[in-house]
Amino acid sequence: MRLGQTVPNFKAATTKGPINFHEWQGNSWVVLFSHPSDFTPVCTTELGRIAVHQPEFAKRNAKCLAHSVDELNSHVDWVNDIKSYCLDIPGEFPYPIIADPTRDLAVSLGMLDEDQKKDPEVGKTIRALFIISPDHRVRLSMFYPMSTGRNVDEILRVIDSLQLTDRLQVVATPANWTPGTKVMILPTVTDEEAHKLFPKGFDKVSMPSGVNYVRTTENY
Repeated sequence: MRLGQTVPNFKAATTKGPINFHEWQGNSWVVLFSHPSDFTPVCTTELGRIAVHQPEFAKRNAKCLAHSVDELNSHVDWVNDIKSYCLDIPGEFPYPIIADPTRDLAVSLGMLDEDQKKDPEVGKTIRALFIISPDHRVRLSMFYPMSTGRNVDEILRVIDSLQLTDRLQVVATPANWTPGTKVMILPTVTDEEAHKLFPKGFDKVSMPSGVNYVRTTENY
């Protein structure tokens, strides 16, 4: 799935019952993240950490949706393991896990090719994460190796950035940005427009090239 592409609607069996994706998403953001199989150690920690941070996703109007290629009954047993390992998950496991034993959904979402879907080694590459906006468009995609667990704080940070830049339309967030720190005014915005948009001020950074393209502000 490329950035900006619409996620096709799909129906799937999950640990929370059957879903119709577009209907299930509603007006929320979605973090869809996939796993090559159940009972894998790194993925167990990922599902657990995301479950613990569920209230943070809810604050951002974001739903979490996991995907794994095993059968539904295997997912149920895996959830019990995850809850046993991550004892700080409050209450019931908070989000659904899609069952995709045929890997057809993995293929349709571009996680692997049709002619490779039965190859167990290639199947290990199903470690994708998509952030999907309420209009069903892919806004971010990340692919991870099996050896590296995903950073939940980074997922939340990206959602914050996407939602902020969608709201303001005239800024971007720099490297290592976190909410409340400086954002960058887009080069397409003139200084005159910037003064109107940010009446409390902004900073201009002089560059050796003489090109005026780095302007920052905390007043958003």
